[in-house]
Amino acid sequence: MNSEQTIYQQLGESAGLLRIIQTFYGKVVQEPLLAPLFPEDLNPVIERQHQFLTQFFGGPPLYSEQHGHPMMRARHMRFPVTNERADAWLGCMNAALRDQAVEDELREFVIDRLKGPAYHFVNTSSSEGRA
Repeated sequence: MNSEQTIYQQLGESAGLLRIIQTFYGKVVQEPLLAPLFPEDLNPVIERQHQFLTQFFGGPPLYSEQHGHPMMRARHMRFPVTNERADAWLGCMNAALRDQAVEDELREFVIDRLKGPAYHFVNTSSSEGRA
């Protein structure tokens, strides 16, 4: 990991991050806990995720410029997010980072950084969260 570069730069900037996100959503649609929460057309979701993660990892503030303040918890309230779904989301991201050959130290840092938001979005108990 290079502490002189942002995470965004270390992940390959826009093109590298987009490859990770596309790989990630390929896994999400195969994950039974997550797939029902996403629309058939993932292109708008991929675009927003790219904008958000670009900003979140130290790149240009694309998400805020396009959509205003992220308010991610509020934007996810309409979806039943459980701890199990947060775990599955992180698992898909971890696998996508591995598939894109992100070095272990950086991959672990990225996953650790994403744990905060992933669990912050939890709004439903496991028994309520059946889609």
